[in-house]
Amino acid sequence: MKLKVAIQMDHVSTIDIDGDSTFVLGLEAQKRGYDVFHYTPPDLMFRDRKVLARVQQMMLKREKGSHYTLGDSDLVDLSTFDVVLLRQDPPFDMSYITTTHLLEHVHPKTLVVNDPASVRNAPEKLFVTHFDNVMPPTLISADIRALREFRDEHKDIILKPLFGNGGAGVFRLQPGDENFASLMEMFSKSSREPVIAQRYLPEVRQGDKRIILIDGKAAGVVNRVPAQGEARSNMHVGGKAVKDTLSKRDREICEIIGPELARQGMIFVGIDVIGNYLTEINVTSPTGLQQINRFDGVCLEAQIWDRIEARYQATRG
Repeated sequence: MKLKVAIQMDHVSTIDIDGDSTFVLGLEAQKRGYDVFHYTPPDLMFRDRKVLARVQQMMLKREKGSHYTLGDSDLVDLSTFDVVLLRQDPPFDMSYITTTHLLEHVHPKTLVVNDPASVRNAPEKLFVTHFDNVMPPTLISADIRALREFRDEHKDIILKPLFGNGGAGVFRLQPGDENFASLMEMFSKSSREPVIAQRYLPEVRQGDKRIILIDGKAAGVVNRVPAQGEARSNMHVGGKAVKDTLSKRDREICEIIGPELARQGMIFVGIDVIGNYLTEINVTSPTGLQQINRFDGVCLEAQIWDRIEARYQATRG
């Protein structure tokens, strides 16, 4: 199948070619003979009932320091493309939300992956709340008294911003920690949103699993083990990727959420599982493809494009 593809992403010059999932999605698209174009979120615009973007044709290669070339910039109507990959990184702020509103005008005539309306309605820490029997004990609130009572009940808790990403602003409060009031002051001054409090899961010392679901089906897993003295397993704060397998509970969680992900047009999703609990559902710009590929000898990006092709053909019918 010959597709014309635009990738909405942070500038290609900034990516890590050894870890970035968008990079291998682009390489696979090239391998299939697709025409691949690049644009950044500020290049997206709406004018006279059309969604436009300043795009540049993009060629990728796995060569550090010289991993891309971009053609001339052209202002084009995105409805002339077959597929748009929505791949810029969070934060999931009003700028991000605005792009989903704009892309909704061309979807599904131009297939946007993931579905922009579904992305908008699925903030990673809130989307989890729609499923039974998957979350650890959780409170989402701006009420200081309720948060204090939650801490009194569970003793050892995690506090984090509701719309944060990458482990930023994540704090563990153990019994006797006197920083609760100061942290709440900090959160309230930096944002009007509630915070999320969860019972601390000691299983995180064994790792925080990233599981990839493709069109609602579990496709691969990598474990991320936090560095010594860290409560966060994110790679950029010292977390280490290690090979892992899907447990019975992991598969059970995927079976609970998978059908709804597929129904909502979420073709590429990454979920985070600690112990027996689902903590986040990442639909904005999931990562983990390259790590799983290396550990398991697979090519997840090919599986993703297979499903995108199938979805595209279905929308043409």
